[in-house]
Amino acid sequence: TKQNNTNRMTGMDQLIPIASKLQDVLGALGQTTELDLPQIVVVGGQSSGKSSVLESIVGRSFLPRGHGIVTRRPLVLQLYNTSDPGAAAAGADQQNDSDNSYKNSEENDDYNNNDDDSLYSDANAHDEAHNNINNKNRQLSATEEWGEFLHQPGRKFYDFGEIRDEIVRDTNRLTGSNKGINPTPIHLKIYSPRVLALTMVDLPGIAKVAVGDQPEDIERQLRDMCEQYI
Repeated sequence: TKQNNTNRMTGMDQLIPIASKLQDVLGALGQTTELDLPQIVVVGGQSSGKSSVLESIVGRSFLPRGHGIVTRRPLVLQLYNTSDPGAAAAGADQQNDSDNSYKNSEENDDYNNNDDDSLYSDANAHDEAHNNINNKNRQLSATEEWGEFLHQPGRKFYDFGEIRDEIVRDTNRLTGSNKGINPTPIHLKIYSPRVLALTMVDLPGIAKVAVGDQPEDIERQLRDMCEQYI
């Protein structure tokens, strides 16, 4: 009946923020959850339009473009509809909890031990300070859209071009710049009044021949990576 359908939808709306919070916290600790979460996983060959599908759903261009293997780490994309105050507030609370988990994880893992990571951390600190100054007195409008990364606690990205640049930068941090891959996901939240409450995963395209810094068993590793999400 219509009432039963409404009750099921309300229950799902309450479940999605809780499931997303579990994803964030476990992801910050380098673990995965086996919960059967409602999410869309995009799988396919290289340059087959996977990222374009996700951008069409979000309604914004924010994913890296190029030839060959461009997506080299899983991107877990969580969408929050800001026209629903409850959902937006839940997303903000989850971000605060995940920020704390991520910071603790960084400390436990000695995240910034080597010189490259120190440089990366210094650059991020400079960018975050600049961002905080610019957005300190920013008044959010009803149509405002922004993104937040789990690895950039407390920082809001209002420019979707900067979201693309940050995906590239954090990808290169773990994989290098010569087409290497890594199964560690990038977690990105997008807040917008024009999106549905969804979790989507953009995965690297399946490849059969290794290039650059990729391992010889690239196809097996990519398939194993995909099977973690489907």
